Amino acid sequence: MKKVVWGVLSTAKIGLEKVIPGMQKSAFCDVRGIASRSLEPAQRAADKLGLAKAYGSYEEMLADPEIEAVYNPLPNHLHIPLTLQAARAGKHVLCEKPVSITAQEAAELRTVADKVLVSEAFMVRYHPQWLRVRELLRAGRIGSVRQVQVFFSYFNDDPANIRNMADIGGGALYDIGCYAIVAGRFMFEADPKRVIALVDRDPNFHTDRSCSALADFGGGRHLDFTVSTQSVPYQRVQVVGTTGRIEIQIPFNAPLGGRTKIFIDAGRALDGSAIETETLPEADQYTLQGDAFSRAVRGEITLPYGVDDAITNMRVIDALFRSERSERWEAV
Repeated sequence: MKKVVWGVLSTAKIGLEKVIPGMQKSAFCDVRGIASRSLEPAQRAADKLGLAKAYGSYEEMLADPEIEAVYNPLPNHLHIPLTLQAARAGKHVLCEKPVSITAQEAAELRTVADKVLVSEAFMVRYHPQWLRVRELLRAGRIGSVRQVQVFFSYFNDDPANIRNMADIGGGALYDIGCYAIVAGRFMFEADPKRVIALVDRDPNFHTDRSCSALADFGGGRHLDFTVSTQSVPYQRVQVVGTTGRIEIQIPFNAPLGGRTKIFIDAGRALDGSAIETETLPEADQYTLQGDAFSRAVRGEITLPYGVDDAITNMRVIDALFRSERSERWEAV
């Protein structure tokens, strides 16, 4: 198929170091240009990555008729405004997570959903390890799935980092809690009915530096997770069923272009000696994400995750913040 021509909004680190290099390996993506609020940083990024075009404003890139799709890694509070601006310019948009600050804000995307493709950039859902786990769950490998357990943390106390700025969508729940929610929804292939949260806020940043939560999916199924921006770096996903357990070793920051492992445990030995290890082939989840979105733009596949999916994830986040204030269960 003819490659989709992409432009990138901003010189955000995740774009420069992970997403753009991943998409440049794709047979379906032509990352043509990058925009910043001034030309100099855009030109530096373009030169570093070998991009043909640098734009001195977002508007300049969105006005370029050659650009068909846009990747939006701007700070969280700018996700919806610039995604809407790009969509109204006729560009398809892959927007970094979380797609918005509230579900009400995310719902504005419905105004453009019939004109262009819009999707939230949860690259993990395209990785072979996640797809393999879901395949095993569907096949009944661990019996009936009862629990999904997630821990995801890193340490960042830099006051200049956007993740520590409460007024523009910083904090653990927005930044990495959204991944835990996606993990539960992906593994259960359902959405939670109610949630409850325990939140600890940084006294200076006022962001949620840790959040522990329980999400009720009904039928005895639940997701429990802890996410933290001020703890030792660690991540795991556990899926527990009636006859077995599956663990994803590096669920979120899988090595780019590297192999990954999942562990399948039938519970025959508590010391782990009976665990089976599956090694998944080399993959770059950002390449795979770009592949899928570009193929959907060309009509080769149906985009698996669109606007409604992104709104649902934000509804869960909204309910968790309500629970922080009410100190009780909140409906999603």
